[in-house]
Amino acid sequence: MQTNFSLAQLADPKIQTADSILRSCVHCGFCTATCPTYVLLGDELDSPRGRIYLIKNMLEDGGPAPVEVARHLDRCLGCLSCMTTCPSGVDYMHLVDHARAHVETTHRRPLAERALRGLLAHVLASPTLFRLGLGMAGLARPLAGLLPAGLARLMAMAPAEMAPPSAVDRPGTHPAEGPARLRVALLNGCAQRVLAPEINEATVRLLTRLGAEVVVAPGAGCCGALTHHMGKEDAARAAARANIHAWIRQRDEHGLDAIVINTSGCGTTVKDYGFMFRDEPRLAEQAAWVADNALDVTELVDRLGLPADAKGPELAVAYHSACSLQHGQKVTALPQALLAEAGYEVRGIGESHLCCGSAGTYNMLQPDLADQLRARKVANIEAAAPQAVAAGNLGCMMQIAGGTALPVVHTVELLDWATGGPAPRALAGHV
Repeated sequence: MQTNFSLAQLADPKIQTADSILRSCVHCGFCTATCPTYVLLGDELDSPRGRIYLIKNMLEDGGPAPVEVARHLDRCLGCLSCMTTCPSGVDYMHLVDHARAHVETTHRRPLAERALRGLLAHVLASPTLFRLGLGMAGLARPLAGLLPAGLARLMAMAPAEMAPPSAVDRPGTHPAEGPARLRVALLNGCAQRVLAPEINEATVRLLTRLGAEVVVAPGAGCCGALTHHMGKEDAARAAARANIHAWIRQRDEHGLDAIVINTSGCGTTVKDYGFMFRDEPRLAEQAAWVADNALDVTELVDRLGLPADAKGPELAVAYHSACSLQHGQKVTALPQALLAEAGYEVRGIGESHLCCGSAGTYNMLQPDLADQLRARKVANIEAAAPQAVAAGNLGCMMQIAGGTALPVVHTVELLDWATGGPAPRALAGHV
């Protein structure tokens, strides 16, 4: 693609990066076939190729983002399926991140939209505020029909019975069973701690059983993905910076072999910390080390190896491959292989490359499109006739569970069960 940035614009390293990405696009259109919004809407401007044109024009102009550009970028899920499909290797992820930051700083949204986005950015990233908010939402649920769709979706996340904070999420060290083979830091996340603390509990049980010493580092918290994908760069970088400092301190004082992440949306962002801080000399090397040593939990389990006697119950499991895992991190066959090795009957699903519609806060900011994608995903899952659904990302789990009666569990919960842990809570009454 030909670009027309001025020399003054190209003096900005971010514009240099965007220019290089834009020039790599050859307009082939392969991306349109796998883009969820193009598949649903059939609008060229709601395809990666169309959005790339909009971004090019917006950045070349350099002024405030037009309403049309903001609308079509907001409809992008950031699923990165286009990057898997693209034969030219267009780095759409970093281009759209740059564009969203430009929109956030130059475009003034309507008041209600600004309020909802601000609420999501502040509340979801703070376990304390999120827990308090869900408690209040449970009381106000009868009024949900009177609220905007996005806020009603947030209230609907409130469980009937909220689990108390888990002991595994407190800063500290969980020793390995037997000699420690590795020492790893667990990113325990933000919303996951409140909505599904059993995922971190299963992760700690499984990893310590396999010989890893697991540390929850003081000072580590939200990965920054939520605000990053909303274009709120300062908040995202502050969260990422805190994690980098916390993990580097652990590495330097006690030794650290890896950072393990059990929410794939977070994993994609942590693995990108090196790029995020590439222009910050005092932090670039540390950020690159964190990114290079970040692992999805299934990657770490594969490195440690399942015990030879791992044997899960006879259970037909449909595996949902989260976009952030298959497209963002290129972890595709491994989770299914581990589930099969653990004794489960793993069933693939149709259109596995298409997003379920969760995409961080997307299902609250774009509820109509998210509902259409969920219905499509659930239909493909139920066609496989499984007894349960497994996924590696909390957002996907909640999105899918909202559209089916099938129990939805985290992959690590099933691996924990097969190696001596308790049955996942979500399976109670189903299996």
